[in-house]
Amino acid sequence: MASSNYREIAKQTLWTDNPVIRQILGICSALAVTNLVSNTLVMGIGVSLVTGFSSLTVSALRKIMPTRVRMMAQTLIIAFYVILVDIVLRAFYPDMSKALGPYVGLIITNCIIMGRCEAFAQMNKPLISFYDGFMSGMGYTLVLTAIAIVRELMGFGTILGFPILGDWWTPWTIMVMAPSAFFVLASIIWIAHSITAKKSAASDQTINKGVQASGN
Repeated sequence: MASSNYREIAKQTLWTDNPVIRQILGICSALAVTNLVSNTLVMGIGVSLVTGFSSLTVSALRKIMPTRVRMMAQTLIIAFYVILVDIVLRAFYPDMSKALGPYVGLIITNCIIMGRCEAFAQMNKPLISFYDGFMSGMGYTLVLTAIAIVRELMGFGTILGFPILGDWWTPWTIMVMAPSAFFVLASIIWIAHSITAKKSAASDQTINKGVQASGN
């Protein structure tokens, strides 16, 4: 039973209820950090860890946390983990910290984190809450990485700094600019919803055929 719950959480957070392409949350980061895949991966890992540990902490404290200060307490917990991520980046990866600039600190404003604390961690045990939070962050990372791959490849001709396209490729300047992130994100959302719609239509046809066959 527990393993099925974990599988269902993974399925929902990565696809059926993905926080970016389904819930349209956390999209400000799509504009800010998806010009390079390396930046996106670091930001995604940071969000995943903060979401996971914040959900873990909120779940562990849910029975002793006064209801009237619940939101304030959750914000402080999230801020604590964001500060830890920022300190680690500054200490061990100063170049990456400089490249990401203020956006690491702005993780605290990511709606995904507070959403998982409120919707899941407040009502579930710590371990599965950590898993739900971490996988929600991975769903976010998956979409942003897809955006970053398109932008870096078309804007610089590289992936993770390694040349992919030859000298024949003329970089698209617009892909380096922030607004391109929304064009790519919109395309990904459109593709995802088109796939879901086709699967739903195929499922409905199968059900209708089954009903007709049983009626005959």
